[in-house]
Amino acid sequence: MAFPKEFLWGGAVAANQCEGAYNEDGKGLDIQDIMPRGLKGAPTAEPTEDNMKLVAIDFYHRYKEDVKLFAEMGFKVFRTSIAWSRIFPNGDDAEPNEKGLQFYDDLFDECHKYGIEPLVTISHYETPLHLAKEYNGWVNHDLIGFYEKYVRVLFNRYKGKVKYWLTFNEINSVLHAPLMSGGIMTPLSELSKSDLYQACHHELVASALATKIGHEIDPEAKIGCMVLSMPTYPLTPNPDDVIATMQANNLNDFFGDMHARGVYPGYMKRYFRENGIEIKTTPEELALLKEHTVDFISFSYYVSICESASRKEEGSGNIIQGVKNPYLKESEWGWQIDPQGIRYVLNRFYNRWQKPLFIVENGLGAKDELVDDGQGGKTVNDDYRIAYLNDHLVQVEEAIEDGVPVMGYTTWGCIDLVSASTAELAKRYGFIYVDRHDDGTGTLNRYKKKSFYWYKDIIESNGEKLKK
Repeated sequence: MAFPKEFLWGGAVAANQCEGAYNEDGKGLDIQDIMPRGLKGAPTAEPTEDNMKLVAIDFYHRYKEDVKLFAEMGFKVFRTSIAWSRIFPNGDDAEPNEKGLQFYDDLFDECHKYGIEPLVTISHYETPLHLAKEYNGWVNHDLIGFYEKYVRVLFNRYKGKVKYWLTFNEINSVLHAPLMSGGIMTPLSELSKSDLYQACHHELVASALATKIGHEIDPEAKIGCMVLSMPTYPLTPNPDDVIATMQANNLNDFFGDMHARGVYPGYMKRYFRENGIEIKTTPEELALLKEHTVDFISFSYYVSICESASRKEEGSGNIIQGVKNPYLKESEWGWQIDPQGIRYVLNRFYNRWQKPLFIVENGLGAKDELVDDGQGGKTVNDDYRIAYLNDHLVQVEEAIEDGVPVMGYTTWGCIDLVSASTAELAKRYGFIYVDRHDDGTGTLNRYKKKSFYWYKDIIESNGEKLKK
């Protein structure tokens, strides 16, 4: 049996996409509260009623019901994030907000009640709005200090309750979505590469600092990074395409290299040199990066892309665009489906970093239809989602057979939530259907999809019921 006994099966969400309650119990505004169209539109001056994330799926008030459903599926782990502005409403406050801290105490207690281990992302696309407006987010060195204060509070408060931590969600995405990923208000078109890589440096230093602090406060804690994996294939065997692919992979893998090895690699020094990129560092920061590498590397995987030296971007992807692969089918949102890519990326990452790996996002966004289940209730017959997840998990099993240490697997959006890229609910990922729609209507009732029972069987059998 390939999946180890201690394999952590579960699901993943983000606070800003599921909690709602955007202005309750002392929570301050964050960048998501002014991004009603996600990455597809400009931010608004203030929160607007058409922003689905203000209510989202009301997880803030319904988490007990939802955690119970996760437990029914057999979850061993539940990945969620802490909304920074629930703890420090402005990000630079003198004292944390007790009501915010208590909410996560209650959530983690509820998880432990069912034997579910929380896997917590410290910063998941929800920089406090004040830090974005007043400091321009992670371009500003001051954010390291605000983040340090925030993580100290979290590690002290939840010591013994949270064993697994992730410092930043998809940290490499700041290059492509600076507002959502880095709280940077300056539009991407107006940012220099030096600005972007300075922001990256600040986040990397903050991540190393969090790793140091976490290990000091709770030596039992396991602290990881989280990267957006986008395996890139050469479009053709033309050596020009192969070299272009090597360079594209390097630019994406740089963030994992920094977390696993702690030094700026030679290929980045060359890239900085040839592109006139200058970043400010200190000897202390460079020492911190080298001395405090992560315990494990987690990543999202949805699609692979192709690279060509001569063709422009044309394929859709998870924030990063690429050339379409002529051998792959695609989802309703144009994301190409490549189950073997997850085996490829697991092998490549482990060969490169020699750290345990954790798949913390993988799933299929689709338009689901709620239908009668024939027993007086409602369900979704989502065989397409079952097929997608099954095929990917078969490849995860292959990677484990290859000798890759995989800690666990959390499907993205284990309960329907608001999409990050498009800010809509029509793009559903979950095993649990939430009756809410993009016009704001709906009861918020929860319904188990066909995939709910499928995943329950997979977890119960520790992967033995996968269809090969």
